[in-house]
Amino acid sequence: MVDALGPFRHPALLYRGDTEYLDGVIPFLLEGLDRGEPAAVAVPGHNLLLIEKALEDRAHEVRLIDMQRAGRNPGAILPSVLHAFAGEHDGPVRLVGEPIWAGRSEAEYPACVVHEALINNAFAGRDLAILCPYDVGALPPPVLADAERTHPEMWGVAGPFRSPHFDPDGVREDFTRPLEPPPGAVERGFDLGQLASVRGFAEIWAARNGLRRPRRDDFALAIAELTTNSVLYGGGTGVLWLWAEASQVVAEVTDTGTITEPLAGRIPPSATTLGGRGLLLVNRLADLVRQYWIPGRTTTRIHFTR
Repeated sequence: MVDALGPFRHPALLYRGDTEYLDGVIPFLLEGLDRGEPAAVAVPGHNLLLIEKALEDRAHEVRLIDMQRAGRNPGAILPSVLHAFAGEHDGPVRLVGEPIWAGRSEAEYPACVVHEALINNAFAGRDLAILCPYDVGALPPPVLADAERTHPEMWGVAGPFRSPHFDPDGVREDFTRPLEPPPGAVERGFDLGQLASVRGFAEIWAARNGLRRPRRDDFALAIAELTTNSVLYGGGTGVLWLWAEASQVVAEVTDTGTITEPLAGRIPPSATTLGGRGLLLVNRLADLVRQYWIPGRTTTRIHFTR
């Protein structure tokens, strides 16, 4: 259980409308800038423009990132946005990250919640603050309830308060339970001797289902990384499933491995560490990655938009 976070802070800002949004975000950023703390903002495009305009002549002091692009896959936000920026600095850092907005799909949402929970593991003990805005006017009550479970501190119009429901480990457990591939999905088993052929099979299947280059090459590379991980760390064999949805192709790799490190694929390993970069690469390639595990079974599902 993540309970000793300090000096790390991870509040959720509950806002309604542009005025409440800026009243929460801008003082948070300016306080950090006045203290000499590096700051970055990763929020959806409309809110990014609001913040840039409100910061006026100090906007150049803040790194501005469009979360709709950088965070299209929630699994890439930690390594490619938050950790990437925080890793550039040794001292205190301020970040605003808004991974959940009304336009997120039903498939993306569980990955967003897991991301918010894992932030607490990734930065516990670090002198760093990440403010996460939640639009109470556009998001349904269950989303706001999940925010109380993933954030130790809540900021509302009445002021800050400690979340009575903070339980990031419980959230991860609730949102990482295996799903089954749909009826009609193509199935292909593999072992060490079939890694090359299963990658080729997946690439041909993707081409027939409308995934064009260069994204088809990315899809094949992601398949190669996942199947190799299964052979090396998941019992030596695995099963690949493939199916097409309305606007995406989806692949799922299942093996008998058990994940023991919740931040696998989220935090880059040190330069001297051998391996450990396969899932990190998959998170950076795919439009969505969802991972599920129970003892003796791990499933990784990847989505690529056609």
